Amino acid sequence: MKIENFRTEPLKNGKFIKTSLAKYRANGIEKSWEVLSSADSVAILIYHKDKDAFILVRQFRAPVYMHNADGMTLELCAGLVDKNLSIEEIASEEIEEECGYRVESSSLYKISSFYSAVGFAGSRQTLFYAEVDESMRIGAGGGVDDEDIEVVEIPAKQIKDIVYDENISRTPGLMFAILWWLYERDV
Repeated sequence: MKIENFRTEPLKNGKFIKTSLAKYRANGIEKSWEVLSSADSVAILIYHKDKDAFILVRQFRAPVYMHNADGMTLELCAGLVDKNLSIEEIASEEIEEECGYRVESSSLYKISSFYSAVGFAGSRQTLFYAEVDESMRIGAGGGVDDEDIEVVEIPAKQIKDIVYDENISRTPGLMFAILWWLYERDV
């Protein structure tokens, strides 16, 4: 991806996030902390049974670009909880949009939920596991609207390497999901 004319400016009336200053008293001391309010999210570790591989996504993330001048991250398929649907339904919808597979919400396995970016945002992410095969493919994936998502297949025998390779810009949710999968299979 070619990025040009990258710059930052103050956010006014954010669509997905809201900044504020939290003020409170803790142990009798007045304190304040800059916070960011954002929607909760879902993320899905997708295992392709026919290929013995994981289906992940790679996409540009502006905050990462500010740190490494590349901005491309390897991630789980994921999305915001911003619709009047169950989190399972949102997860199924994200799998279709981003990765091109139809997965019934009832076949998702909930791994866990956790808070991310606790130092400034504290949004909750619910992590799911799904298995797919070629009969479930309905499209190429890549996202909707102007999303620019690359679908990536990582062979299962190489998945552990992602956790420890600091040259790969990856998310904590992805690393947690991989470790969960390895632990569950005692690999």
